[in-house]
Amino acid sequence: MPNGAAPRRRRRGSVVIVSALLAPSMVLIALFVLAPVVYAIWLSMTNRRLTGFGARTPKFVGAENYTRLLTSADFLSSMGRTAQFIFFSAIVGQFLLGMLAAVLLTKSSVRGKGIIGGAILLPMVVPEVVASLAWASMLAPGPEGTVNRGLAAVGFAPVSWLQEYPMASIIVVNTWRGIAFAMIMFQAAIEGVSDDLIEAARMDGAGAWKVFRYITLPLIRGPIFLFLLLTTITTASVFGLVYFLTRGGPGQATELVSVFIYERSFAFFQLGLGSAASVIMLVVVLILGLTYVRLAKVEV
Repeated sequence: MPNGAAPRRRRRGSVVIVSALLAPSMVLIALFVLAPVVYAIWLSMTNRRLTGFGARTPKFVGAENYTRLLTSADFLSSMGRTAQFIFFSAIVGQFLLGMLAAVLLTKSSVRGKGIIGGAILLPMVVPEVVASLAWASMLAPGPEGTVNRGLAAVGFAPVSWLQEYPMASIIVVNTWRGIAFAMIMFQAAIEGVSDDLIEAARMDGAGAWKVFRYITLPLIRGPIFLFLLLTTITTASVFGLVYFLTRGGPGQATELVSVFIYERSFAFFQLGLGSAASVIMLVVVLILGLTYVRLAKVEV
């Protein structure tokens, strides 16, 4: 047998085994991820509708839907509201409060960690629809709302939260929903930081803030940007929470891209236009994802 023939045969055998093991997963990914994306892109280039002539005989219209959306004030406004919603609820709210909770739960001096952690984890367990209905009750206008009852107890007049402050309301609710995930990721990352490095910094005279700023944060850079990537993707696709609370209103005050896509596709029956909006949002999320990966210096 020629030299090297046996190793090559073993490598071929390994390739065959690995391919056989990966084949079921690749088939599922192709069926439930790649195929819907390809279909959505094709659909976005047609005038497909749920009713009328566009439903029976859809026609290829090329980039017409994209041109219409990119010159539409309604769609561009929904993109702006979505960016605002992502920034304040995910990148600011969930990040800061989740980091604060993680730091507190890693401190040995803090008591009742189980109760604190359990209370923060509860929103993650509550289904989205149940959470939406619960917050709708809490933010109800008039004296019957839970929040307004608390305000009345200290002498303030009731506020119609979902009518007067709709965007702030859904930002608070989405922040409340996402703190638990941020806390879990950051707590695991902080506990992985070497105690020797922290003790060495303290011996050099560094205080708690300097240790956190110059030791802990740089060492958990990867998990931070991974969290930002995941929370940006999930927040961009939030629909039920917003729809059940405000239905995109009042007016269009909380019409995010997800609500815009739903209304154009299933309220106005413009499937082609709704698909084009979803493809544009997909491209934006991919660009943000690549940016996070580059900032984290993680090789893809």
